[in-house]
Amino acid sequence: MLDRRTLFGAAAGLGSAAASFFTGRKANAKISGGTLPDVQIRGAKGRLERLPTLEAEGRNDFLTGFRNWRGSTVQRAAKVRFEKILTEAGHDPSKELPIEKIHELIEGDHVVGTEGLMRIYSQRFAHKNFYNSFADDADVYLGEMEAYDNIGPGSLELNPDLEIPDYARHEIHMQPGGYVGNPFAGHLYHYGTNAFYSARSTDNYQDQHHARLAEQIPTPEDGRVLRILDMGCGLGQLTVALKERFPDAEVWGVEVGGPMIRYGHMRAIDEDVAVNFVQGLAEDTSFPDGHFDIVTSYILHHEIPAQTSRDVFKEAHRVLRAGGLYFPIDFFTGGRRGVPGAYSQYQEWKDHRWNNEVWRIEYKEMDFSGDMELAGFKVNKEGSPAWYSKRNIFGTKSA
Repeated sequence: MLDRRTLFGAAAGLGSAAASFFTGRKANAKISGGTLPDVQIRGAKGRLERLPTLEAEGRNDFLTGFRNWRGSTVQRAAKVRFEKILTEAGHDPSKELPIEKIHELIEGDHVVGTEGLMRIYSQRFAHKNFYNSFADDADVYLGEMEAYDNIGPGSLELNPDLEIPDYARHEIHMQPGGYVGNPFAGHLYHYGTNAFYSARSTDNYQDQHHARLAEQIPTPEDGRVLRILDMGCGLGQLTVALKERFPDAEVWGVEVGGPMIRYGHMRAIDEDVAVNFVQGLAEDTSFPDGHFDIVTSYILHHEIPAQTSRDVFKEAHRVLRAGGLYFPIDFFTGGRRGVPGAYSQYQEWKDHRWNNEVWRIEYKEMDFSGDMELAGFKVNKEGSPAWYSKRNIFGTKSA
């Protein structure tokens, strides 16, 4: 069994007292071949386990409501104010400006500045709330993941010797430790992104959004779907949804963040879905040539450097069979390059600068479909304004 202390540097093992505590808080989760302890201190609502304390859940409810209000009422007011400032300075707010000029114009404005601070600090408070929820009983929750590591259905292959690229080490979304440096990265990402979807009027508390995405992915022309690879799979919500759509296929998820797929593997077992997770790099998966019928990804490319995206295209082309299909889902892959205008430009810059979306601007400047073609794909460029639409850019590998 892999030692979580080796992987994450946790100082304490799951001693007898903690083991008793762990057993006392279990609910029996059905898995292939029996049951195992599943920590659900306050039960679950469908697929979503409730936060460990009522206090933590209350804080989350408040912060989610606050962020929804910020993203609607306050952001609208900030946009009106922003465009008024630009117009009075003689600029057309429907067109982009040099970002330095935007800073010069809006510097010190209390409405625009307040909206930005609300976004930053609500995000930080939310991460702190989620982290404390699990870190306060670290041995319990680390022990839970350890109990799932070597069981099925499905498999988990962690690689503590993996050389983590520098681009993956930053704390994306201001998430403490990012995807690779915090043993609770999966927990933090899961509960944190639920609020992200909620703020955009997209309910994903039962992974419904990922299920819809999986249904929209086209199949190869010959209809053969035996193996699927989900690149940069995170905690595996799309990976699981793909297996549920194609139950007879062998489905793999590759992800640089070990803590992310540990958590994802545990969730997949709770749902009795046999997917396989491996810790590795999307640009160097080590799978054989021509191994997969479908390769996909979800919001991977805006989180990696443009050159790494190009390397991922090449790797996707390599591991696909002739006639196989590559379907990357991300911002702009639905066809539209974002909402035009200086305010949208400024919001994207804030996401890049303050939400630690380090590669967001570089991604926007890519010739995404052109780079896919250079990797060898025949690209379908008929997109839709909705970035999650079935009318998404996708590529097929020629015979």
